Amino acid sequence: MCRRYAAMRMMIQRVLSKLGWGILASVVFAIVLTPAFIRGTDAAGRQRRQRSRSQKPKVPPKPKVDYTKFSHQTHAVAQKLACSSCHKVPSKNWKEFRKGDAAFPDVTDFPEHSSCLNCHREQFFARERPAPAICSNCHIAITPRDTARWLFPSLGDVTDPKLKRREFVSEFGVAFPHDKHIDVVGFNNSAPQTRALFVNVLFQDQKKQGPPKSCPVCHETYQQQGKSSEEYVTKPPKSLGDNFWLKKGTFKTIPNSHTICFTCHNADSGIAPEPKDCNVCHKLVSLMQLKVDFDPTLPTTMGIIDKMILARWSRRISSGAFRHEGGEHPDLSCLNCHNVARSTFNTVDPKTLKVPVRSCGGADGCHIATTTDDGGILNFEIDQKKKDPKFVCSKCHITFGKETIPENHPQAIPTPKPKVKAS
Repeated sequence: MCRRYAAMRMMIQRVLSKLGWGILASVVFAIVLTPAFIRGTDAAGRQRRQRSRSQKPKVPPKPKVDYTKFSHQTHAVAQKLACSSCHKVPSKNWKEFRKGDAAFPDVTDFPEHSSCLNCHREQFFARERPAPAICSNCHIAITPRDTARWLFPSLGDVTDPKLKRREFVSEFGVAFPHDKHIDVVGFNNSAPQTRALFVNVLFQDQKKQGPPKSCPVCHETYQQQGKSSEEYVTKPPKSLGDNFWLKKGTFKTIPNSHTICFTCHNADSGIAPEPKDCNVCHKLVSLMQLKVDFDPTLPTTMGIIDKMILARWSRRISSGAFRHEGGEHPDLSCLNCHNVARSTFNTVDPKTLKVPVRSCGGADGCHIATTTDDGGILNFEIDQKKKDPKFVCSKCHITFGKETIPENHPQAIPTPKPKVKAS
């Protein structure tokens, strides 16, 4: 075999020496241009590309994380971190924000850097100017020269203008069991100097009839008119007529700090939950897109900039014009309308907080009577709506009044009692 190959090689060399390398190149060029050869090379190229694609699949890029927006969902749900892994109760500086007798052990500051460095060392030492982006979650100026932090959210009662508060929508809802507090929390008039000390624990056998004294501990009528002759929050135009304009005493406050809660729930009292049990009260919730009876153009028209009013008003899911200080409302028990004693009443679920329209009736008729002749406002507006579908129910509603009558409104009207035949 070796002798045969050697002979063939010598013969090829003699042919090339006679014909020349130019003819050989022409022959090779002709072969390369044949359709069969081109198809073969194309197929081979496609196979190589397919093999390369199958061997090296492309890895999709990781989504970019915005470290300026802290997420409790990521840390508490996805990573299953306990609240105590970051938040220390109380904070080291709890005496700095509330002075004297008003001070109490509280969460008054953001977690320390050591809580974050285990997972976010790369972000903390990122070469970003003027400072790493992650720093903006706690710090105001985000510069090494200015280390001031935002006011911690639990300090809602601190009103020092030098301390800056960041506006944000909390990821948490507060789960407060009203049914467990109605009969055990009340006023202690012997300590009027401090609002936080107004709370005292009563025994169940001391329960009294009538409106619960516990509600005003946490909920006060905001911007009361009192004896003032001015009933509106801002001055209305002279041409107001019967049109709506927001009045004082419309809204109720809700606690904006731990001040009242920690009066009873503290490490010394032994009443559960203790301050360190954050997750018992603070529940991560998804924002529910409930339709509210609020016209966002009205505050601008009325010149209202009060943040508390705007927050309460923009979340009303029933009557946008209801006024707690109006008429006989201050003399009524809160439980007449707010059925907080029911186990289904859940402060984390806005649907359960809705006041039923039937509450506007009552034994004396109030706003719902048996017939329109009896003076019920709901009766009148339902009758007008039936006569003219374009009629707008404006006594209670701001935007819902343009819609069709809900089923529960006619159902709230009591059935007339049958007439007794004279004997």
